[in-house]
Formats: sequence, structure tokens, C-alpha cells
Amino acid sequence: MEFWNAVQREAAAINIGRDKAFDQVLPSLRNIRSADDGFCETADMTLGFRLPLDVPPEALKPRLLAHVDNAEIAPEIAFRGDEVAYRAEKNTPLVRAFNNAIRDVGGKPGYLYKTGTSDMNVVGPVWQCPIAAYGPGDSALDHTPEEHIVLDDYHRAIAVLANVLSHLDSDR
Repeated sequence: MEFWNAVQREAAAINIGRDKAFDQVLPSLRNIRSADDGFCETADMTLGFRLPLDVPPEALKPRLLAHVDNAEIAPEIAFRGDEVAYRAEKNTPLVRAFNNAIRDVGGKPGYLYKTGTSDMNVVGPVWQCPIAAYGPGDSALDHTPEEHIVLDDYHRAIAVLANVLSHLDSDR
């Protein structure tokens, strides 16, 4: 717990002056387990980090490892899944096609900076092509027990996607 508290303090220090969640380092405690075999007591925890555009994993790792050296009982740390933050461009033919298709079904296009990891984080920097996330439902409920979509919204989303695909295909 000493290390987790240090992680939270480190994130708070990085986040000074960063008002938007998209611009912040957001640590999360994903799981914690303890064990006792009669001889040795252990604890394992998995942490997740949602990083902003200007804090890549290689910049955060040394800051976290500095707390390992200062810990009374030094934890063993392993890093995996170094997904970087990604922000797609809004002024692309793909986004314009979505905006028009959403308007065509009576909707009002809007933009959201998602703070979670998605396929866009992985393929966006590699493919270097227009990319967008779109779908029905409340994204604040994604991957929660309350996640759901209204069927009318689902059907509207299908109409939007069909419209986008037909317009992108005709632009070839």
C-alpha cells in the first residue's frame, strides 16, 4: 500500500495545472491479492495508467521506479502494455462523413476525448490514417455492469454507419 500511495502522489504531482482528465495521468488499482503460505507473506497488485499525450510510458517508468528504491520493502515491478495516448484529427474526410451522416438521421455531431485505451491507441500511431470512434450508448458506462444501449440508438447508429460507408465508397 505504501507503493500505491506513492504512485497516487506522483500522479497528483504530474497533474498539477492539468484540469482536463484527457491531459492527466490517471492511475487505477486494478486488483490486489495477498497470500500467506505459513512462511512467507506476499501481496500482488496490478496497476493501470491512462497517460496523456505528453507523458509516454518511458517518461513515467523512471518516476515510478524511484519509489521502489525508497520503499521499506522493495516491490518487484514488471511493466507491460505500453499503449500511448492518441488523439485523432477532427478535420478529415472520415470525420466529415460521420458528421454528415449523423445530421442525416437527425443527430447533432459532438466530439469526446476518450480517456480509456482503445484500438485507436494501438493502430492510430502505426497506420497514420484518419480514424474515429463512433457508436451508440453512453461511453461513461463502457465496460461497467451498467453498460447498455437503447435499441433505437443502435438502429440509428447502423443507419449512420451505412451512410458513412456509402459516402466513403463513392469518394474513391
